[in-house]
Amino acid sequence: MVTTTTTSDRRSAPSGTAAALRANRRRRAGRSVVVTCALTVTVTALFVLTMMVGSFRIGAAEVIASVLHLSDNPSVDFVVRGLRLPTAAAAVTVGLALGASGTIFQQLLRNPLASPDFVGITSGAGLAAVTGIVLLQAGGLVVSGLALGGAVAAALAMYLLAWRDGVSGYRFILIGIGVALFFEGLVGYVLSRAQLFEARQAMHWLIGSVGQASTTELWVLTGALIVLLPVATLLQRPLSALALGDDAARMLGVRAELSRAGLLGTAVVLVALAVSVAGPIAFVALVAGPIANRLLGPAGQGVLPAALVGAALLLSADLVAVHVLPTPLPTGVVTGAVGAPYLLWLLATTNRQGAGG
Repeated sequence: MVTTTTTSDRRSAPSGTAAALRANRRRRAGRSVVVTCALTVTVTALFVLTMMVGSFRIGAAEVIASVLHLSDNPSVDFVVRGLRLPTAAAAVTVGLALGASGTIFQQLLRNPLASPDFVGITSGAGLAAVTGIVLLQAGGLVVSGLALGGAVAAALAMYLLAWRDGVSGYRFILIGIGVALFFEGLVGYVLSRAQLFEARQAMHWLIGSVGQASTTELWVLTGALIVLLPVATLLQRPLSALALGDDAARMLGVRAELSRAGLLGTAVVLVALAVSVAGPIAFVALVAGPIANRLLGPAGQGVLPAALVGAALLLSADLVAVHVLPTPLPTGVVTGAVGAPYLLWLLATTNRQGAGG
């Protein structure tokens, strides 16, 4: 039997493929919107819940009315706006910044271990802050400013050390781990020279807690998020292209080094400001991106969903640290206890799959 292919058949094949691709893109976009909306609702609910619980319990309607200035109840307003709102706002903003910066690092360097926790950025912030606390007897905004400067300086140093006609993700991570260990050794030395009360203050800052930020620090971080989070979302296309490799990114019309520098700069500023507000809270930046990717599934990777996952994680960790445990603890204790087993699992599965670099 002889089969003949008509002109209409040849035309219908590409059109059918194009229609299938369009339908697939619509499904992925729809899932991304649904996941993002669900995460937004979750973060909002946790934000309100954080201000409801405590020794003085308040209803959700009263919390919302007080935050939005829809009612005039002095006792409720004092508890909500004066005591609980700063902590809840710090958890949301710090979580958003850590989640966004973590997924940018992981996609850009193409490694699930490429978190600011492990590549020296938070260690640089910690060294600068501890030095200020111990040697300069600094506090408040001065410590936050030193942490910000330390994080930026550490990132610049690693970028220059990793540069060899471009920046390789594998080389950047190895250099970052070495720089982090060096900074942690210096932190230990500075703490060994401190008085007891200075060492206690420095250790509390190093553990990380969302309840230690001032209003000025929160406003600075909030302003940065308003500017940088939309920028990071708009840079998702070059970020996804760079995740395929520099050659593939150039074929797609992306200027690899310029885009990488812009994305790294955005991520570094976000994590530096987050650390300056709450200290180096561990593992949130590491786990937020992978959790968001699991939720998105075929919809791909996204900066905004990862940021929302970071906010939800930090709000949940603060609720557990303050209200579930027998003794209230800093938020970083809970994130560390949850994140450490995840890191062990990640190391084991990454090594087994041969994807260590």
